[in-house]
Amino acid sequence: MTKPESAGYDYDVVISGGGLAGSAAAILLARRGVRVALLERRSDPEAYKALCTHSIQFSADPVLDELGLLPALEKAGAVRSGARWYTRWGWIEPKEAPDGPGLPYSWNVRRSTLDPLLRSRAEQTPGVDLLLGHQVTGLVRDAGRTVGVRASTPQGEREIRARLVVGADGKDSAVAKHAGVAARQYENARFAYLAHFRDLPLHGGISHTWFLEPDMAYTFPNDDGVTVIAVVPDKKRLPAFREDLEGSFLAFVRALPEAPPIDAAERISKITGFVDYPLHSRKPAAPGVALIGDAALTGDPLWGVGCGWALQSAQWLTEAVAAAAAGRGDLDKSLALYARRHRRRLQGHQYLAADFATGRPFNPVERLMFSAAARDDAVARHMHRFANRLFGPLRFLNPVAVARAAAVNLKHRGPTAPPAHLSRTGS
Repeated sequence: MTKPESAGYDYDVVISGGGLAGSAAAILLARRGVRVALLERRSDPEAYKALCTHSIQFSADPVLDELGLLPALEKAGAVRSGARWYTRWGWIEPKEAPDGPGLPYSWNVRRSTLDPLLRSRAEQTPGVDLLLGHQVTGLVRDAGRTVGVRASTPQGEREIRARLVVGADGKDSAVAKHAGVAARQYENARFAYLAHFRDLPLHGGISHTWFLEPDMAYTFPNDDGVTVIAVVPDKKRLPAFREDLEGSFLAFVRALPEAPPIDAAERISKITGFVDYPLHSRKPAAPGVALIGDAALTGDPLWGVGCGWALQSAQWLTEAVAAAAAGRGDLDKSLALYARRHRRRLQGHQYLAADFATGRPFNPVERLMFSAAARDDAVARHMHRFANRLFGPLRFLNPVAVARAAAVNLKHRGPTAPPAHLSRTGS
């Protein structure tokens, strides 16, 4: 076990949660000389999060590179995937510009592959102690700030003191709860179910998303020839799914425009999902506490942003607090810097996601941009970069982009009948 060097502290940082955010933060902090205890409540080192989109957006690629994971992902069979999106105006299919840079892509890899890989890397990093079977039950406080955690362990209760406690423990974060960091909640008018299929051919071998207003669906090709299919309907469909989950799931997928041929594929998992999944936002920092991943911000699963934002927030925290966490700076100022960066990078995305989670149809601006993207390669590329969270809503809706979309649509005037799928759903 790493020996403490600072009087009064067992570690510089205690991280609660050994998933993507926590493991990434542990690795990045330890590489900067920070002594880290990584607490994971589950005792199995191969444990993973099952309910996930199993996709990492391109915005997190620099983090994967810094972690040294890109060769390992390639070796594990992760799929570097493009995307196409169905709308009432047809398919949006981003294509590379003839003389421009390549398109961004997502890394699609199952969490059963990714989580143990990253957690193992954390355990092997000098300066990190991975403590399995440790669950935070409370915080240690001194003079109004957090200075450690209390945890249940296989050997009984334990107190671990540190300059900084990091909550990487998901949307129902125990660290946030014990620190008194309240969550702002946004209701979600949709529910979701997903399943894994093997040997399911997809057009172009890439990810697909269906915007059916208000219903949604997506497919992500993953490692080992497995494809994730998710349906994300409006809650008005919930009674039918409760009555016959498998029949409703399969019927929904079969009715999709250019539906993936699920009847010719092998389903290798149960159909799992959630009925109620509100979006949460919390202040990312408090005295002696930082929140990363879903503990700080839980997005709408239909956008597939959780894995990427978990990794990015771990990197942002590390860059802001590493020196102070090791006793070489002002921790409160460093935490404030992290909180500002987190809000600046993600607040706009979360605002749009929460608004769309109401189940409303596209608003006028969305109709403008989506319809133009289905008709124009440049607008499609612009949307693709935004969908990979490479920039925020203000840049997405900059005057030049909006003007181009308007010009594109002026060339395509005329009524567009809703697709048959929308007519059948009554949306």
